[in-house]
Amino acid sequence: MGIDVQAILDGFMTTIQPMNLFWIALGGFLGTVVGMLPGLGPATAIALLIPITFGMEPTSALILMAAIYYGAMYGGSRSSILLNTPGDGSAIAATFDGYPMAQKGQAGQALAISAIASLIGGLIAVVGFIILAKPLASFALRFGPAEYFLLMVFTLSAIVALAKGQMVKGFISMCIGLMISTVGIDLQTGVYRFTMGNVHLSEGVDFLVVIIGIYAVGEVLYNFLSINKPVGKKKSVGKIWITKEQWKRSKWPIIRNGPVGFLIGVLPGAGGAIASMLSYSMEKQISKHPEEFGEGAIEGLAAPESSNNAAAVGAFIPMLAMGIPGSGTTAVILGAIVMLGLKPGPLLFENNPDMVWTFINSMFIGNLFLVILNIALVGILVKILDTPPRVLYPVIMMLAFIGTYTLGYSTVDFLILIIFGFVGLFMKLLKFPVAPLILAVIVGSDMEQNFRMSLISYPNVVGIFTASPITIALVIMTIVSLGFPFLSSWMKNRKAEKNSSEMM
Repeated sequence: MGIDVQAILDGFMTTIQPMNLFWIALGGFLGTVVGMLPGLGPATAIALLIPITFGMEPTSALILMAAIYYGAMYGGSRSSILLNTPGDGSAIAATFDGYPMAQKGQAGQALAISAIASLIGGLIAVVGFIILAKPLASFALRFGPAEYFLLMVFTLSAIVALAKGQMVKGFISMCIGLMISTVGIDLQTGVYRFTMGNVHLSEGVDFLVVIIGIYAVGEVLYNFLSINKPVGKKKSVGKIWITKEQWKRSKWPIIRNGPVGFLIGVLPGAGGAIASMLSYSMEKQISKHPEEFGEGAIEGLAAPESSNNAAAVGAFIPMLAMGIPGSGTTAVILGAIVMLGLKPGPLLFENNPDMVWTFINSMFIGNLFLVILNIALVGILVKILDTPPRVLYPVIMMLAFIGTYTLGYSTVDFLILIIFGFVGLFMKLLKFPVAPLILAVIVGSDMEQNFRMSLISYPNVVGIFTASPITIALVIMTIVSLGFPFLSSWMKNRKAEKNSSEMM
């Protein structure tokens, strides 16, 4: 697709009209707030606001909904960093090093690098959108059931490989997550599986309930065990801005993982959770100091933050160019813009160029607004850490229960929430990695369905792994991701033995 410079300039002039700037600011602010609340993800926020858009001009409505979407990517990491409670699946990776940074008195730096990484990742993705929208949409069409199945296998293997020295525990955690994802009606046979006669479970266990239970309730229960212990020296929130050394460690992970998140976001159904988890795994694998990951490594926060915001932008490509939603949130947006009279698809760029380029320019301006907003709020947000535990933990529990109830308006979810709260507590006490379980719950159902469709398409299982160059590449990448920790450990041991023999 050639780049129409005049169309881009016309779109920019439309974007900076006062009313459109207002919708960008309003959507970004609402998205940030919603992203911080457990369970109330961008899809829920947009669904609630759809009635408001009915009287709006289609371009402005799309700008508002998109701003809420990528604004939530910013907001989701706020609660991850400060409370170890992800707003949604895309923000899970931010807990791995963001929360330890806050515990070390570096909450200000963590929030700042999160905002900066989200900005750069988002801008990289917008540039990619301008240049590669149609070619990438065509590439995404080459992904069939076998390719999607192996993409999810590779992502899970990369997350399990993170648990160096604990890969068995990571594998067990992943298997538990896959088991949870099988609860509900089998989409192909209509058989009820593991519902124990409960009608509410026929639709499965909502992965957001699992996330809120394990992270929010589990964290509260874990801290409740030590709530009466003497409080040590109060942690400072640190500087509100990052140091030169922190920027030096973060810049390349941010730049590397922006394109990674963008490309994953283009794949329908992949989403920000896979993008952020995969980026975190890759960054740890290539890091010179992998032992610092999970202990407050700033690059361990910067990489997934860049990736998940880029994925949010990338998800609009299949939606606009093919009419295929790239994520759950873009599925809601797709329904809204169809009701507004727009027809997403290959002809959209020819029939409505002004709308498309106005929308793309709005993402540039929206990301700039959000980084200013989030950095301006750092000083206010870090005050959460000053809240006494006896006040903070009940507030977290209240938000967890409210967020859970709004997902399905069922009290059965409360019981599920509490169960997974205790699961999270025991996993923390027994030092089981949580990430493989969460990601398996998120992708498990799609993974199973794509595998079963692949079995129908190919005469044997081997055919799935050799179906196309893409599947072969994914198989190789899976083997490498699982084998790399063992190879790295073997090389270190060999080097240590060599050094000891030379000393003798």
